[in-house]
Amino acid sequence: MPDTLIIQSHRHPLPHAWLQACLDSVAGWAQVNGYHYRYLGDEIFALLDRELLDKTRAQPVIASDLARLISLQQGLAEGYDCVVWCDADFLIFDPDGFVLPECEYALGREIWVQHDAKQRLRSFAKVHNALLMFRRGNSFLDFYRASAERLLRLNQGRMAPQFIGPKWLTAVHNIALCPVMESAAMLSPLVMRDCLAGQGEALRLFRSKSPVAPAGANLSSSLSEREGLSDLEMNSLIEILLQQGI
Repeated sequence: MPDTLIIQSHRHPLPHAWLQACLDSVAGWAQVNGYHYRYLGDEIFALLDRELLDKTRAQPVIASDLARLISLQQGLAEGYDCVVWCDADFLIFDPDGFVLPECEYALGREIWVQHDAKQRLRSFAKVHNALLMFRRGNSFLDFYRASAERLLRLNQGRMAPQFIGPKWLTAVHNIALCPVMESAAMLSPLVMRDCLAGQGEALRLFRSKSPVAPAGANLSSSLSEREGLSDLEMNSLIEILLQQGI
């Protein structure tokens, strides 16, 4: 049996055709490296207990953030030495450079570029859960799941979409300095638009603040749709990234 399991999930049918290119990039990378690849549909939500499933029913992003942790735990319980989660909108555009680190676990790197209230470009260094890696015997995954479940059970109001995802991870990382897979990036809509244009201040700022040249990136499907990036533009962006990176 391969020692590494790669897990992805999304509902069917895919809401955007360009997501298939992202899925194919991860599945192809897994195959080249001899990793086992697993794709889950809505059945992933059956991993949550009834209380938490009911509590997150109106916020499937939060439910997914918890369900991915359980699916990763199950992968380790099945005997894999390493388990990896990649979001469905995560594109691996430099498979040779996308190398899993040797540390016990790793989070993705987020350099988020946006305008502030005065329309000045600013970057924010965070971590994300669009890429998660855990090796057997790691000290983080069980703690993460237990903390996420506790927060969900205690919460009595509406929760921010990133409540137990990037917000929680970044808060912990700021104190604990978690291991980060620096080549696993996330692109904001401003950076994506500059990639399409071939240049721009947001892209320059992203590059200058990125610790290494990314080999893969989350393309933020929900935000790209909200910011008016068309499927045609997203297809063009994917082609640009696959041909020349960022």
